[in-house]
Amino acid sequence: MAGILFIISAPSGSGKSTLVSELRKQVSGVEFAISWTTRPPRGSEENGREYNFTSREEFQRMLDTNVFLEHAEVFGNFYGTARKSLEEARSAGHDLLLDIDVQGASQVRARMPEAVSIFVMPPNPRVLRTRLRNRSRAEGVVNEEEVYRRLNEASKEIENYREYGYILVNDILDRAVAQLEAIVLAERYYRNGEVIAYRSRRVLEVAAACLQFNSQERLKPVLEAFGILGSTGQQQLDFGEDSDREDPAQDGEDPNDD
Repeated sequence: MAGILFIISAPSGSGKSTLVSELRKQVSGVEFAISWTTRPPRGSEENGREYNFTSREEFQRMLDTNVFLEHAEVFGNFYGTARKSLEEARSAGHDLLLDIDVQGASQVRARMPEAVSIFVMPPNPRVLRTRLRNRSRAEGVVNEEEVYRRLNEASKEIENYREYGYILVNDILDRAVAQLEAIVLAERYYRNGEVIAYRSRRVLEVAAACLQFNSQERLKPVLEAFGILGSTGQQQLDFGEDSDREDPAQDGEDPNDD
């Protein structure tokens, strides 16, 4: 059985790493490509678990020797996915999930147009700001300048949502996990004829509802909140009430989540 390549992208703090972790607990046969990065570990992160941490010099050496399937510079740090991850997953007949930013996703889609691409959005700037602040607290300091830099970058990244086949809005974690699981199972069904063991019709319906071309009405309030109005330009981010309360819908999310 041929493995499927899944790409998942999201603005920093949107919870994609948590979604991937929960998916792999519930769906077997999904390998996760551990990216290489030059950024330092956060909180309880361990080398070889969340990321392979390396120096800029070593990363450049790997780049020069064509080790990476894709690479990008994000907030001053380099990230890359080794080609070996794809080769090993294919050899085992497993699916492979890449947790990569919009730059890296564009590179992979150009080389492998058959890849399934998924974009995860936060529900609005206020929720994303709270998540970014919580992550900063977990690192020992709240850097407001960095928080707002990432918020502004989030709007730019969200503008790329049309390049992705599926769209998730991560407002309620359990629902977003169920949607991601449905996408994986539906793609296995359509591409490989793999039987869906339980409530197959409902699984296919959930996945279809997440297709980008079926998501316009659902995405409209999110895009408006982030100042993305169709293809006409941007407006000021809508933060609503300046509340610093934790986001109750995201209990269980890792504060170190990218």
